[in-house]
Amino acid sequence: MATVKIPSIEEAERNPLVKAVYDDIRATRKSDFINNIWRALAFDPPLLQRTWTQIKNVMAVEGTLDPLTREMIYIAVSTANSCSYCVHSHTSAARAKGMTDAQHAELMAIIGLAAQTNHLVNAMQLPIDPEFEVK
Repeated sequence: MATVKIPSIEEAERNPLVKAVYDDIRATRKSDFINNIWRALAFDPPLLQRTWTQIKNVMAVEGTLDPLTREMIYIAVSTANSCSYCVHSHTSAARAKGMTDAQHAELMAIIGLAAQTNHLVNAMQLPIDPEFEVK
């Protein structure tokens, strides 16, 4: 259950700042769909605007990482942070950007392996190899 009231689109868009953000989300994503995170963040319009701006500036711009790779990284981090909502949202986005079942399976294997080895290294409190340090 959400800890904030999730307004309808119509309720949220009564605030001009929220409407402006929603219009930008629609234009950027080329979709009329406004998902629950944006609806819930409408409880605090400046927070909604800041969060959307950060997402847009990282996930919706040209860069050295292609859009599918970005989504797959987001899935991995969301898994590590136990954010079910984000895992679902970004898995859907990755599929929309062309992620295949085989790529998803490989991603799951990498996430599982990284989680296992991260826990082992943390448990053993291993020192960093000097060769891995930035000089």
